[in-house]
Order: sequence, then structure tokens, then C-alpha cells
Amino acid sequence: MADNDSVLTAAHDWAGARLALATVTSTWGSAPRPRGSHMLVHEDGRFEGSVSGGCVESDILATAAEVIGGAPFARKRYGVADTAAWEVGLPCGGEIEVMVQPVDAAGFDPALFDTIATARAQGQAIALTTDPATGRTQVGEGDGFVNRYDPPRRLLIVGAVQIAQGLAGMARELGIATTVIDPRARFLTEERFPGVTLDDRWPDEALAALKPDAATAVVTLSHDIKIDDPALIEALKSPAAYVGALGSRRSHAARLERLAAAGAEGLERIDGPVGLDIGAIGPSEIALSIAAAMVRSFHAR
Repeated sequence: MADNDSVLTAAHDWAGARLALATVTSTWGSAPRPRGSHMLVHEDGRFEGSVSGGCVESDILATAAEVIGGAPFARKRYGVADTAAWEVGLPCGGEIEVMVQPVDAAGFDPALFDTIATARAQGQAIALTTDPATGRTQVGEGDGFVNRYDPPRRLLIVGAVQIAQGLAGMARELGIATTVIDPRARFLTEERFPGVTLDDRWPDEALAALKPDAATAVVTLSHDIKIDDPALIEALKSPAAYVGALGSRRSHAARLERLAAAGAEGLERIDGPVGLDIGAIGPSEIALSIAAAMVRSFHAR
């Protein structure tokens, strides 16, 4: 799954300028960026995104300048650098193929950026296909290079507790939009959760409104049955990628009995005790284990 959020933002900000779009179309071995990763290049030399983490960007910038100037779209392949010290290559040992298109009707139509943004805002995935012979991209899956754009990743944390503080910080670094939900005003403060969306509704009401999708994780951390159980029941009605609940194995078994009695379905989807088993001790390590389990679920989807 490629993270292209910053590129999509730049495309909106640079609308009307002459642009070129570089895309990783194939990878082999230890490629630094996944297939589908974009790098958008402005006519004035600015760029956003990455196709190799810095290894081949200088060559891509030169190719993009040619494409912006009227040259046809290009397909380039990069591998391990040879003995020439300044040879463009991938010293990590991987190989990538990169396509560079003009951002115009004959290549990557600028309107496609809006199409992608609209679909993602509605919680929907969208696929685009590029013809390898012409370099023209259109909506839908077909013959050629298919790139899929999933909705933005979200994390809904129920319970503004200490573990939630660490988890919200990690999610922010991962570029995951986070909302902390807790009806207890004393817990839910901007001082405790800077830069995070705060929601003081009861969790079932908040989740019903926020509509978790296949790019959303829901984690309950309050350890209060009145808060966590309704949230889990609501989360299980959704296609959320990950549903986790804090607690011991014993408390989780009791939780499953309560939820079953309440008529909840899909109880096997709940990761409880929440997080990967890394022997976590203390709030920060528990938050790390939850973040790892959440990311694994995103990739599995």
C-alpha cells in the first residue's frame, strides 16, 4: 500500500501548472518504495512524494523536466549501482521500474486527482489503469498497470486514557488520522491529546456517525464496560479493518459472553487482549503493540 496523501494534496495546490507524475510500476527485491508510489514534479522544479527514498530522484527530476517540456512519457528501470561512484542506482540491492507521465489529457488527466480525492473522501477505494503503450491513465481496472487508491487510514480510540496518549502519537507519526472518543470531559482534553480530533459523544453514537470503513481501526481502551461494550457492538457492524479491546484474557472472555448476550455478531474479529504479543510492559509498550497489530491489519486488507 503506497502512501500518496501528500502528492494528492500537492496536485490540488498546483492545479493549473505544468506537471509530471512519476509512479513506481514494478519492484524487485529490497525496493525502498512500494509499487504505486508517486512523485509529482512541478514545472519550476519543486516536487512532492518519492519513488525511491532519494536514490534515483535526481534522474527522475531530469526525466520529468523533459516530459513537462513536451517529451513523450517514459519508463525507466533502476537497479543496484555499479562500480561507478556516481551511477544512479539502488544500493539497497533492489530494482524498480518507474513511469513518468505528463499531467494532461494524453497522460494522467488532472481531473483524475479530483476523482481520487472524491472517492477517498467517501470511504471508497478506486482503481486507475495506465496503458503501457500510450501512457494514458483512465478510471477502472483493465489491461495495463493498475494502481489502487484506498481511503485514508483512520484510528478511532475509545477511552482517553494514558495508553491512548501514546497510541495517538504513534498514529500521528504514521500519518493515520486519529479521533479519541470519550464522554468524560476531564479525560478528553487538548492538553492530553494535542493535534488529535476529540469527540465527547457516547462511543456508540460517535461510531455510528463516523462510519468506520475498511481503512479504519477501532480500539477500546477505557476498561469501562459502559463505554467499551457499546463501542464494540457498533464497531462490529462496520467493515473496520481492525477492532481491538484492552483487557486480560479472563476479562476478554467475560466481555465476549456479554457481547454475545447482547446479540453482537462477528465476535471473532475482536483482537483481545489487544495488540501483538511482544511482552509489553507499561502504557508506551502496550501502545506500540497495538500500533503494530493495527498496521498489520491494514496491510492484510
